[in-house]
Amino acid sequence: MGIIMLTAIVIAKNEEQMLGDCLKSLKFANEVIVVNNNSTDNTVQVAKKHKVKIINFSGIGYDLARNRGLSEAKNNWILYIDADERVSPSLKNKIKKAILSPLYSAYDINRQNIYLGKQMKYGGWGDDSVIRLFDKSKLFGYVNSLHEQPKYSGKLGKISEPIIHYSHRDLYSMTEKTIFFTNFEAQNRLDVNHPPVVWWRIIRVMITEFYIR
Repeated sequence: MGIIMLTAIVIAKNEEQMLGDCLKSLKFANEVIVVNNNSTDNTVQVAKKHKVKIINFSGIGYDLARNRGLSEAKNNWILYIDADERVSPSLKNKIKKAILSPLYSAYDINRQNIYLGKQMKYGGWGDDSVIRLFDKSKLFGYVNSLHEQPKYSGKLGKISEPIIHYSHRDLYSMTEKTIFFTNFEAQNRLDVNHPPVVWWRIIRVMITEFYIR
């Protein structure tokens, strides 16, 4: 499949091991932007090898990082992909069709989650999807520093071909990300004056999550 007029935006922090394969899967886009969020490893060097546009970002919040990439995009269509995700050849074809014959302002794309080397089918991971493909003129940007959500106008379409998501590759990275998210969410609650958490709520949340998963 040839190059298409699409800007792919990748948010990356210390993703030297995952970024290369991600960028290889995005070669069908005529513009790729890597938003480098204070990486201390070789993330920038990997991005340079693939001759993509690199933006250094020092803010706090996934919404701000995604919006920073959006501000530099040159094309009318935007695709957001994380460094630990891949676009398969079949998904590329679906994206190309959506762009060439646009019926919607944004597209919700299925996501196949690979967790510790295994494809997840249950426990809330099997029916995952993310809104990642946008008509730039209808996209206002992202909100929420964690678990960020896009704000857009118009109708939402659906692409069934999944994004391949290599979530946690080992127990160390899983623990590190969990600690980071926990600290982030705790700070967010403090910032909005969330009331103190009582002991019974901790037990209720644990039981509820165990039942769901």
